[in-house]
Amino acid sequence: MKQASLVLFLLGAACAVPAPPPGGPNDRIAPRLIATLPDSLGAYPDWKGDVVFQFDEVVSEGGSPNFGFGTGDLEKLLIVSPSPGVPVVKWKRSRITVRPREGWRPNTVYRIELLPGLADLSSNRSRNGRIINFTTGAQIPTTTLRGLVVDWTTQRPQRYGLVEAVLLPDSLAYRTLADSLGRFVLGPIPPGEYLVYGVIDQNNDRVRQSRENFDSMRVTPGRDSVGELWTFKHDSVGPRLSSTVSQDSLSIALTFTQQLNPYQRLPADSVSVRLLPDSLPVPVLAILPKGLFDSTYAPVRSSDTAKARADSIRARTDSIRNDSLAKAREAAAIRIAGTQRRATRLVDTTGTGPLRTKPPLFDKLFVRVAEPLRPGSRYILVVKGIQNANRASANPLAVFLVPEVKPPVVDSTKPKPDSTTAPPKPR
Repeated sequence: MKQASLVLFLLGAACAVPAPPPGGPNDRIAPRLIATLPDSLGAYPDWKGDVVFQFDEVVSEGGSPNFGFGTGDLEKLLIVSPSPGVPVVKWKRSRITVRPREGWRPNTVYRIELLPGLADLSSNRSRNGRIINFTTGAQIPTTTLRGLVVDWTTQRPQRYGLVEAVLLPDSLAYRTLADSLGRFVLGPIPPGEYLVYGVIDQNNDRVRQSRENFDSMRVTPGRDSVGELWTFKHDSVGPRLSSTVSQDSLSIALTFTQQLNPYQRLPADSVSVRLLPDSLPVPVLAILPKGLFDSTYAPVRSSDTAKARADSIRARTDSIRNDSLAKAREAAAIRIAGTQRRATRLVDTTGTGPLRTKPPLFDKLFVRVAEPLRPGSRYILVVKGIQNANRASANPLAVFLVPEVKPPVVDSTKPKPDSTTAPPKPR
């Protein structure tokens, strides 16, 4: 009986969750890091132990345990480089210990990064991180890489994008995360030539996967600027057609399964359109993205209508500009005693808006033919040499039907005019 009670007591103690003592003031201060082991920027050739982060209070272990899959709450907050996998992370009340799963390598520069977001038992989260750099016999590093991770699909900086710098030819990978504006600073790391990747880490495992959107840049020795890494989906197979629709009697809209190379401009003879079943060729005038297509083949207005529209727009613009200038002069003339004049607003340089360094990606093209498409007929279309965003090419083919033009529906219930009634006599 006593033995059973002891087992139950031990099980209850093992399952207990630390909690702050009742009473007293509420804790609103995030945990503060007070010590690390080992010291940063030191050389420890015989280092075999764990790296330790010591805090001034008990920290939270999180709701997701650390099983080595990268999904644990503490595992997500620690990045060990160079290490190919998820590190071994242990929670010890006010301490967190970490080491690479494969063990420490000799003569290697290590970078241990604790990311912001560590919480205490009152759910106060730290906004600051810490980086520990040390070596197991190699020279103390001095190289730092800087750059920007961009999502090419949205043309905006990628928040907290994964950055991986692979040292060549050793293939040692050093990793970090970009900040909320997509900018990153990775260092200090060993000198040499690097292949730097910017990745949209979709599963948040801090490891670059081939299916994730990424971009890469080779950085020569002595250079610290990586520049912009425009991430996009890479596919070794060229694009295929997902839909082919006739826009009007002379236009065909093509939608592809992948985003296309925005720098590629296909000539008209790269598209073949034939009328089935006799395979009669249909002359093609152009194949263009939407913007160029609309500007090239926009409906032609009469000169009088176009001139009147331009005059109307010009008059409205001049009126708005004059009103704005008048209000600005009135506001500038008002000066409250004892106050300073407002400083001129600076141009936004945070990089949070769309970037124009590269053209936007798209997955649609429009074909213009020289003769009207026949309603109710089938056509076969082939595009030769179309490339996706990473320049893998293909020759996609599709068969599409031009819908028949339906006659207008006549309402038979509407009363018809009486033709028997005599017209009124003229006075």
